[in-house]
Amino acid sequence: MDKNISFTLKVWRQRGPKAKGAFETYQMKDIPGDTSFLEMLDILNEQLVNENKEPVVFDHDCREGICGMCSLYVNGHPHGPATGATTCQLYMRRFKDGDVITVEPWRSAGFPVIRDLMVDRTAFDKIQQAGGYVSINTGGMPDANAIPIGKDVAEEAMDAAACIGCGACVAACKNGSAMLFVSAKVSQFALLPQGKVEAAKRVKAMVAKMDELGFGNCTNTRACEAECPKCVSISNIARLNREFIKAKLKD
Repeated sequence: MDKNISFTLKVWRQRGPKAKGAFETYQMKDIPGDTSFLEMLDILNEQLVNENKEPVVFDHDCREGICGMCSLYVNGHPHGPATGATTCQLYMRRFKDGDVITVEPWRSAGFPVIRDLMVDRTAFDKIQQAGGYVSINTGGMPDANAIPIGKDVAEEAMDAAACIGCGACVAACKNGSAMLFVSAKVSQFALLPQGKVEAAKRVKAMVAKMDELGFGNCTNTRACEAECPKCVSISNIARLNREFIKAKLKD
């Protein structure tokens, strides 16, 4: 069984998008190592409620590494120090007794703070709505192998589709770029026959919406790839650029 640890927790508190925020410090005592990071925040909130103080607002849903809502910046890393994992998959055994743990919201102009650690990520929804879908009638379910798709291509498309849209790539990027997210959503369609019909329209619309919403440019630092909880490759960004150039040349 993992041993209990005690540590100092510095949490960003902010009442709204235009309010001035600041860190508040809390002492956490005897937290079991097998406690998840979100469960630890639940414990903190129970303590605050018992002290008639306002609990810390943070985003969460599935707590299974699927939805990507647990968007926390922990000790300088989106989702924390664990590689290939979301915040809800981070356990307190990763930290040492006496550590100072700093928790912040995503820092991006595209993700304004709603309150405390919760940010507004509807910008990603707007990018997806701009073209991240297939709108043509592709018919009913085809017979197996009726449309020959190579195993390597199918797996690459599935790897791109693994993106959960959490925004860690934006939070990790010094430019606040959303290129990894957009490229993953473009790639999952660009690689498959069903997505090729609307490929040019899709990539132009999604890139235009990304720029409109104020996300920065990509300068290939690969921070997005390093911090992505689903290990989405920046090779998708190269594919996005190719798709975009082809679409512009058609114009």
